[in-house]
Order: sequence, then C-alpha cells, then structure tokens
Amino acid sequence: MQKITIQHIKSFSTNDVAVDILRLDQVHPVVSGNKWFKLKHYINDAVLHKHDTIATFGGAHSNHIVATAFTAKQHELKSIGYIRGEAPAILTPALEEAVGYGMQLHFIDRERYRDPSSVMIQEDTPGRYWIREGGYGKPGAAGASDILRSASTKHYSHILCAVGTGTMMAGLIKAAGKGQLVTGVSVLKNHYDLANEMLALLDETEKKHAFSLLHDYHFGGYAKHPPELINFMRKVWETEHIPTDIVYTAKLLFAAQDLVRKEHFAAGSRLLLVHSGGLQGNRSLPAGSLPF
Repeated sequence: MQKITIQHIKSFSTNDVAVDILRLDQVHPVVSGNKWFKLKHYINDAVLHKHDTIATFGGAHSNHIVATAFTAKQHELKSIGYIRGEAPAILTPALEEAVGYGMQLHFIDRERYRDPSSVMIQEDTPGRYWIREGGYGKPGAAGASDILRSASTKHYSHILCAVGTGTMMAGLIKAAGKGQLVTGVSVLKNHYDLANEMLALLDETEKKHAFSLLHDYHFGGYAKHPPELINFMRKVWETEHIPTDIVYTAKLLFAAQDLVRKEHFAAGSRLLLVHSGGLQGNRSLPAGSLPF
C-alpha cells in the first residue's frame, strides 16, 4: 500500500469552512481506494482457511470486480465474477482487465442477480470463498474502519463519503471520533433501505454514532452522468487536479461543494471528503470526454 495523502480543496473552502480530501485513489494503481481496505480481511480469511477460489459479484464497469481479480491473482487464488446482465458482444475494458488477471466471468440475468444468496447456494463448490458485491459484509466494514487511521483525521468535524452498499460508510462510523459526523451521499436513486443495510454491519454501540444520509445527489441514478456532472468533473480536474468518476466521487464532491455554498455547515467546520478511488465507470464514456 502506498502512502495516503490529504489534499486541501481550495476552491471548495470558504473563510468559515475548510474542505480537504483523503486521497485513497493513491493507495494502489489497480486495487484503488476503499477496495484495498474492504477486501483485505476477506482475502486473508480465504488464504487462512485454504480456499482456492474467490467468487464475487459486480457490474460491467465494476471497480470491485477488477480489484478482486487482481488481488486473487496476487495471492495465487482463482477468481470468478458473477456479472449482472447478459454477456455483451464485446467485453467492457473493466471486464477485459479482470479476465487478464485470470477471472472467469459468469453472466446472470438481473432478476437472479438481485438474489445473491440464492446464487451462492446454487453455485457453491468446495474451496470457493464468496464475497458479496462491493465487499458488503462485516469483514468489509472492519477493513474500511482502517481508512480513517491511514492519516491524521481526528481534527475534522465532518467525514463525507459516497455510498453504494454502505460498507465503507459503516467502517468510517466504526472509526470516527467523538463529535465527528459521518455523512454519506447515496449514488443510487431512492435507495431508502440503505440506512438499515449499513446499520446491519455495526454493533449496538456503533449504531449510536452520529451519521446522516443524503439522497438528493444521485443525478438520476447509479452511474447516471448528465452534462452538468461531466462539466463539474472537468472543472475539478482543472482547478484541483483531482480525478473523479461518474459513479461515486464526482457526486460526493458535487454534494460537498453545494452544501458549503448553501451554508449547510456551521462556521469553523472542517470537512474531510473520502476519495474512494476507482475510475472504472469512466471507461463507459466516449473517448476524450474527460481530460484525465
């Protein structure tokens, strides 16, 4: 793992509110951002109990699929990816990369994909170790709890992150200090079960920690990217040299800037945004859409 830095975002900050970002995208060129943290306990457990194959779930542009394929290969494990939807005529760049790391792909229809427990029962074989989509589960949250310990973060009043499965946010809540408010920006439209799914990863004491979830910055839904968001991503790159993705981090940064402008945070607040890494989603854009 490479050294993680904290970068000040001058263009987001005001005289009253300071905004910084934890650059988890610098962790590793392939196992980018929170993926390294969320996978580590699963992989260690699989090796410890002598499993030979990692099986997991993801979409056609999944950061998690690529990270899992690479990590499994590094530990001399086989890997299988159960991919949402029909097999395309041409694999996406993310899936091509996963195959390059030795992952076998199995495409399953969206209805079946919505019931991973059933897939795990039907497809299980000796030696297979299952990881849910996005690393969802208590081991994933436990790994993500190390994110705030990777740099000096105790002096921040607010911790903000993008949220898909809620695994990383659960980890941040586990590690947050007294008085730190953890705020998640949901990237899925109308994902109102998210709070319960995240709370399921916490113990009773941790559930009492202050947190909030925002549902107004999804830009139309998962991976939706209207021109407003693309233009915002370009501007963030030009002004701050921070690469973002259409699925998670761009929506997080947009929300943070919007909230600061609306004076949502009290004077003296210090915000830490968590760059969760992973730019695979951007590969679905036409060439030249982004300057990075």
